Amino acid sequence: MEFQLLGPFAARHRGRPVLAGLRRQERCLLAVLVLEAGRTVPTGRLIDLLWNGEAPAGARSAVHTYIGRLRASLGPDGVHLETRNDGYLLRADDHLIDTRAFEDGVREAAAAVDDEERVLHYDRALALWRGELLADVADEALRDRIGRRLAVLRLSAAEERARLLLSLGRHEHVAAELPPLAEEHPERERLVADSMVALHRSGRSAEALQLYRTTRSALRSAFDAEPGQDLRTLYDRVRRDDPALRRPVTPTYAVRVRGEWLPWNTSGDPALEFCNTYAGWGGGPRPGSEWLRGYRTLAVWAGHLDLVDDRTVTLLLRRAEERPEEASAVLEEAREFRSALYGCLTEAVGGGGEAFARAAGVIQEAMRHAVFVRGEDGLGRWSPPSGSGPRIPLYAVAQRAADLLADPRRLTVRVCPGKGCGWLFLDAGGRRRWCSMGVCGRAESDADDRRIPS
Repeated sequence: MEFQLLGPFAARHRGRPVLAGLRRQERCLLAVLVLEAGRTVPTGRLIDLLWNGEAPAGARSAVHTYIGRLRASLGPDGVHLETRNDGYLLRADDHLIDTRAFEDGVREAAAAVDDEERVLHYDRALALWRGELLADVADEALRDRIGRRLAVLRLSAAEERARLLLSLGRHEHVAAELPPLAEEHPERERLVADSMVALHRSGRSAEALQLYRTTRSALRSAFDAEPGQDLRTLYDRVRRDDPALRRPVTPTYAVRVRGEWLPWNTSGDPALEFCNTYAGWGGGPRPGSEWLRGYRTLAVWAGHLDLVDDRTVTLLLRRAEERPEEASAVLEEAREFRSALYGCLTEAVGGGGEAFARAAGVIQEAMRHAVFVRGEDGLGRWSPPSGSGPRIPLYAVAQRAADLLADPRRLTVRVCPGKGCGWLFLDAGGRRRWCSMGVCGRAESDADDRRIPS
């Protein structure tokens, strides 16, 4: 049997529609069981969903009658509805269910290494949506209760696909498809930002500016809030036609890992590298300089520096796609820890210690969850357990930060004085001035040489 829930509810057996003789409540009940295929749904929950908390006195008998009619109608086509304790289960068997296919497609996209391959997976997954979940049998209240996770996953997939397309220079595709979704969800500022960039690069700057104004009005009306700083900055850049916005931002000093741009290693210590995931500590942020753009980048970066094994990275990426709000919260924690750690490593020895206190709080939390394991090299080390969930990358780097802060090497940490740089590196010999990027320092040294009279 093939079930389609992402849009009007449809079910076909060998190409033949099978729902024509069923009443709306029966189809709705079947849809809920299909959505939970392989899991028992208690009768009480079915009653609550079907009548939205206002069930009539005979609701339980009605559900039993609906189940009987569904068994009689669909049983011959291989749909098995089992009674389990005080509930019902639809056996998954070999049924094709579009919601399952969508989730599988998003996971495959997250695990793919090549950007083009990831886009293809997202294309196939998003193409399964033919409208709102159960558009013809569920009202908005029911849809919100049973489909919120899928709806959020759909938006996250659309955002990630847009980011990939923009990085590949295919802004026309984004400009043609994303703005309506951005208008529908003004609270998803990443959708709005990507839509504005795509419109601007497609020569439709006036529409990009109007989208911002529409979003600002919607946020004020619905949430009594203003757009975030990033979106306001983007609006200003579009309005003054910033040349850098006309082309995809590609970091100058970076490596490509699992489709993510990661900074070159410059310091030789994971804790310092974590601080150096932000380019431009010595000055104002530059377009594209923020390496930790999303949770995906954080997880991939941790795997790239061998703080987390590849299998765990893949699992983290899947969970982030399924629970984007949870991943976003961890990303903000990671950024705050990075800022505290940078301040701790650059503040004068014997100073106020405010940054140290903030960094220490995260480190102590990480060590409470730490386990001591032996690595492939035979050496023991502290590692966060798998039960740490999306905080695994944060805890892993916090544990390395603890090692550095407790080591005399911490006193040899230097800050690159290059204009707009400020990257950290170890200098035990006291002879280095510039970080190993080699460009920021060399450019300024050459300029100094030119100013020295012969």
